[in-house]
This record gives sequence, C-alpha cells and structure tokens, in this order.
Amino acid sequence: MNARDLLQPQPTLAEVEAAVQTLIRWVGEDPHREGLRDTPHRVARAYRDFFAGYQEDPVALLSATFEEAGGYDDMVLVRHIRFESHCEHHLVPIVGTAHVAYLPGERVVGLSKIARVVDAFARRMQIQERMTSQIADTIQSVLQPRGVAVVVEAQHMCMTTRGVRKPGSTTVTQRWIGEFNTDANQRRDFWQGVGLGITNGAIA
Repeated sequence: MNARDLLQPQPTLAEVEAAVQTLIRWVGEDPHREGLRDTPHRVARAYRDFFAGYQEDPVALLSATFEEAGGYDDMVLVRHIRFESHCEHHLVPIVGTAHVAYLPGERVVGLSKIARVVDAFARRMQIQERMTSQIADTIQSVLQPRGVAVVVEAQHMCMTTRGVRKPGSTTVTQRWIGEFNTDANQRRDFWQGVGLGITNGAIA
C-alpha cells in the first residue's frame, strides 16, 4: 500500500472546489464575485495538470528499450530538461532544469523517455533532493547501465517569493551511480557535456 492508497476515497470535484472557495474566503475575498466565480473549478483543473505525475509509472516509461545500439557504450546525455514541480511544504512552484546521463549496458532507451521520467517525478509534491534520487535510481533499476548521473538546478518560489525572499538564488542537487560515482573522468566528461565549468569537482 502506498501513501495515495491511504488517502482513499479520493475527494470529489465538488469537495475540491469547496476547499478552494474556503481558501478564497480565508484570504479576505468574495468567491462569488464575477472574477472569482469560476476560480475553484479552474484551480481543480490546474491541480490535476500540475500533479499528473501521480498517474505516470516511471518504470513503465523505461520498459521499451533497444538492443540495436551498434555497440555504442559511451555516455548518453540528455541535458537542459526544463521541468516544473511544486514544493510539498508550501505547494508553490519549483522551476528548474535537469541534466541526465547514463552509460549503457546492454540496452538503450528512447531519448524522450528520459525527459518523461523527469516530468513523471517533477509533477508531484516534491523536494528537490528526493526527486534527483528518484530519477537516478529508477533509471539504474530499469536499464541496469554502468552508471547514471543526474544534476538538477532549480529555483524554489518558497524561497524567492516568501520567507527569506532571495530572488535569483538556485539550488543544485546531484546523484552519481556506478562509474559516474567512482570515475572522476566520467564526471568531468559529464560536466563538459552539460556545458558547466568545474573547479576541484564543484560547479564554477
């Protein structure tokens, strides 16, 4: 049983819209005025889109692999994968970019599937550290490559628009598995492929 099973039965659309109406009243607005009359329905539809990742199975996304890679065994890097997520602590946006690489074993996967795995985990209530590990660990588990590298850089609206209010600040998280973890040359090639400079192993 997962966390979603414990939340059953799922609230109805009417219950969701009523909850949004309550929030509108709580901030001091009138949910029945013209501009806000349809907002609860719009918010419900938006949340279904924002959190569509709960309906995706990242393992299934990677299940269609190919053996005919012509003996290719060097790094496969998909860089600058833009994503939008939501902080599970405040339900405000996290917007960023993921760079994902793997060193093929016997099989490779369609490049679009890597981006879809990023989206499947991003479009959930998240913390960046967990999302980074989920992406890397899922690719490692399904493809069984010689190594996986995932670097995520993102802005957190809970930090830039509230609290300490530090616009422009970004958070970088990394997960290295297999040869990317043990071989500094593989990590160097990754950073060069991504286009980021490194100094003593850190982003410059």
